[in-house]
Amino acid sequence: MRSRIEAMRAAICHGAAGLALMVMAGAASAQEYPLKPIRFVVGPGPDALARAVGQKLTDAWGQQIVIDQRPGAGGSIAADIVAKARGDGYTLLLATGSHTINASLQKQSYDLIRDFRPVSLVGSVPFILVVHPSLPVQTVKELIDLARAKPGELNYGSAGNGTPPHLAGEMLKTLAGIRLTHVPYKTAAQAMVDVLGGQPQLMFAVAPVGLPQVRAGRVRGIAVSTAQRSRMAPELPTLAESGVPGFDVLGWNGVLAPAGTPPAVVARLHQGIAAALKLPDVITRLAATGFEPVGSTPEAFGEFMRTDMARWARVIRDAGVKVD
Repeated sequence: MRSRIEAMRAAICHGAAGLALMVMAGAASAQEYPLKPIRFVVGPGPDALARAVGQKLTDAWGQQIVIDQRPGAGGSIAADIVAKARGDGYTLLLATGSHTINASLQKQSYDLIRDFRPVSLVGSVPFILVVHPSLPVQTVKELIDLARAKPGELNYGSAGNGTPPHLAGEMLKTLAGIRLTHVPYKTAAQAMVDVLGGQPQLMFAVAPVGLPQVRAGRVRGIAVSTAQRSRMAPELPTLAESGVPGFDVLGWNGVLAPAGTPPAVVARLHQGIAAALKLPDVITRLAATGFEPVGSTPEAFGEFMRTDMARWARVIRDAGVKVD
């Protein structure tokens, strides 16, 4: 009996020593990280945030942040690359709302929660609900009343099936109990061009695309998509305060690392990103693209993604959304 106890004690001591060595090794690797260039995979959407933050990390760490643009398949191509990469902190993904949508909309080769480790929510941007000036509405309530009077006759544009602006329209239809006809385009810019011409009559335009047209008087902005008013357009009410309770849609970009990336490396990445987002020139660059800096903790970003996935899963289920 005594020999068994002594053996157990020896095993516990050996295991504790091994764990201590692992912790020390992880801390050492984080202190040394990065020792080589970091690949930053971007897709879908623009790479402005990746370049703005990446340059500051390059300056701080002395290692090049290499931007690798991989558009297509709603971000699935970029995500698949990073999901299969080694979890060492040298391959990162700039994720967007398309990734949390795709989790419910398409069969993926990866699992967004299982195969990635959250690093930080980098920036957020609202969508602006805009209508053509010929549409006789000034408020969301008037738009809803008109849609109920003309079920299915009002058309809304988007950047394509399954994109955040498309599903924002589906959320509005479901929550307000109205019928709108979706008109998908290849890009948001193409959709906006036709909205400026009056057909389709409305769309959820990401702020950098929609606000300049609102300011120029070419379209009428009637609400923002987020739960709180936007600092970019504080005069515009939210849809929730305009009679559509529960409406909350946020455009966002965040950084994910492959699963297995050491927590100490994730922490160093988060610290570097959060520091970069506080720099005045980075804030200015992000503002020019319509984004507000965030810099959340890995834990907060993980919770944000789970909430976003659940939100889009409900919209997709309730609206019966499918993509070809």
